[in-house]
Amino acid sequence: MNYFTNLIFKHGIWAMFFIILIEYACFPISSEIVLPFSGAIASLQHINYFVILPVSVIAGLLGTSFCYTVGRVGGGALIDRLVKKFPKAGNGIQSSQEKFIKYGGFAVCIGRLIPLCRTYIAFIAGAAKQNPITFLICSFFGITVWNAVLIGLGFILHDKWSLVSTYYARYKDIILPLTVLIVLTIIVRARKKKSPEAETETK
Repeated sequence: MNYFTNLIFKHGIWAMFFIILIEYACFPISSEIVLPFSGAIASLQHINYFVILPVSVIAGLLGTSFCYTVGRVGGGALIDRLVKKFPKAGNGIQSSQEKFIKYGGFAVCIGRLIPLCRTYIAFIAGAAKQNPITFLICSFFGITVWNAVLIGLGFILHDKWSLVSTYYARYKDIILPLTVLIVLTIIVRARKKKSPEAETETK
């Protein structure tokens, strides 16, 4: 991890873009460390929050698109191989599959906020041949919420950014359901606002 922190210090926003991209492409780096640290460095280097956030979202979309493509090409056989090769990942993959089967595209959005599930959901969506546009739209919302919160906290805390990962590990059982609830509320309200408009258009 020290290598990546030094890289961000040296190359700034471009290094952040690259590291966030490979994290979303399932490279073994913790987003709970990378994103707050990126926010802290952006703040210290006077990079606007509303510059680093879209950069991180684009990086996330590119990284997760790679996983989606691998899943789409490899299909169900790839998922089976992953479970056999990494038995410890079996529970996470199974949980992601169950959520995807039950909730479809919605699972891609919410799955971005759930550990383990967020790692494998792109492979599963690809293997299930989910429409790529639907996948990108759902991923966009989930990635934006996740990145906005973690980068924002790092941005605010500056040199105390490591507190984010510390408190996240301690209180994730409260933080995650609360975040999912907020996202669900936003989606439901958006749908309610949209449905009266659709009714008036049909009339």
